[in-house]
Amino acid sequence: MNPLPPDGPISRRRLLQRSGMGLGAMALAGLLSDDGLQAATATKSPLSPRAPHYPAKAKRVIHFFLNGGPSHVDTFDPKPALRKYEGKPVPNTLTTERKTGAAFPSPFEFKPRGESGIEVSELFARTAEHIDDIAVIRSMYAQVPNHEPSLMLMNCGDSVQPRPSVGAWILYGLGTDNQNLPGFIAMCPGGLPIKDNENWQAGFLPGTYQGTYIDSQHRDLDRLIANIEHAHISRADQRRQLDLLARWNARHRAVREDDRLDARIHSYELAFRMQRDAAEAFDFAREPAHIQEMYGDGAHGRQTLIARRLLERGVRYVQLWHGAGQPWDNHDNIADNHRRLAGELDQPIAALLTDLKQRGMLEDTLVIWGGEFGRTPTVELTGDGKPKYGRDHNHYGFSVWMAGGGIKGGTVRGATDEFGFAAQEDRTSVHDLHATMLHLLGFDHEQLTYRYAGRDFRLTDVHGHVLEDIIV
Repeated sequence: MNPLPPDGPISRRRLLQRSGMGLGAMALAGLLSDDGLQAATATKSPLSPRAPHYPAKAKRVIHFFLNGGPSHVDTFDPKPALRKYEGKPVPNTLTTERKTGAAFPSPFEFKPRGESGIEVSELFARTAEHIDDIAVIRSMYAQVPNHEPSLMLMNCGDSVQPRPSVGAWILYGLGTDNQNLPGFIAMCPGGLPIKDNENWQAGFLPGTYQGTYIDSQHRDLDRLIANIEHAHISRADQRRQLDLLARWNARHRAVREDDRLDARIHSYELAFRMQRDAAEAFDFAREPAHIQEMYGDGAHGRQTLIARRLLERGVRYVQLWHGAGQPWDNHDNIADNHRRLAGELDQPIAALLTDLKQRGMLEDTLVIWGGEFGRTPTVELTGDGKPKYGRDHNHYGFSVWMAGGGIKGGTVRGATDEFGFAAQEDRTSVHDLHATMLHLLGFDHEQLTYRYAGRDFRLTDVHGHVLEDIIV
């Protein structure tokens, strides 16, 4: 016997209301289908692969996010003028969040790398071996010198209003090539970063497009992706449970027409399908010993290797966070702290670039490196005016680099002033960066929109220009 609908018996009035709406919906569905505009239905997953606006140069994205703000003048933006002005005030009219003092030259050596001769710090010496595949943007700028809004700007395109994340927009536009794995995965060892899962939120997009968080500090597969297998119920029994739940949810949805319920239905189905594929994808121990050694044995080496395995299996967007909290937020002792942090990342990044290239994947994989802002070229001071040998937040100018999928390697875009305080030449906004990412993935950033609250929204809002000079 069929159970009653969740809202009780149907009255004659409600039956007529539903029938009328159903006939209208059928007619509309027919019209949309004729025009090729019909949205995903219950028989087609909203994560099914979709074609972009035009042929894409990149098919997938991996984003190294250095949480807290790495110093550009200690990594990819050399400033010899700081040595000249060491211990002296820097000519500058910009205000800093905290009190800073004299010019603070980098404690790290820069030297030309590759055929392009781009100068890179010793902190990323292994990554620099791939500089001829990398485009360094030295003229980025953000809006405010605070972590939370700058994280939202870089990850979601708006520093104030809640908006969908970049990964959610890309998943919405392209879908994913593997229906048995999440299309958007964020890995952060040791817990959530500042702003938690807002960094990979779906916002007003359907919840299906939100990123899936993995605490990648764990080595044991059962802890890395816990609760994938059910210990007491067979897959056949689970399938019957899901089918019953889907029927109930379909009746519930017919009355309320809530997109969030669609997301819930698809999340149940995805969780069921993941039992077959997730364990295999996340099991980095299946890789040959020399590949594991190439990436390194630390948490960031393991998560980067897992990321390559996920991209290889059709996952669309993987974001790799460097630590929970604010590890790159080095207000003091930057010489030791930045060296330690870079030491955790340099080998895995270089290994990934090597691995992708050897597998023929770099040409259609977009790799991004950066944080939410940079750091001051002046030394931060204590309350009594003594140097802390660290740097304050700096949103006026910082560096991000991109490689792979359509990027013109061995190039530098823009420049900060001679001290590294502010973007000066070819100033590049976060919206420009996002517009370029979407362009490489085959989208016109002005046309990838979603209607919400009476208007069409896009990742770049009313801003953004494609950085044509770093594209092949």
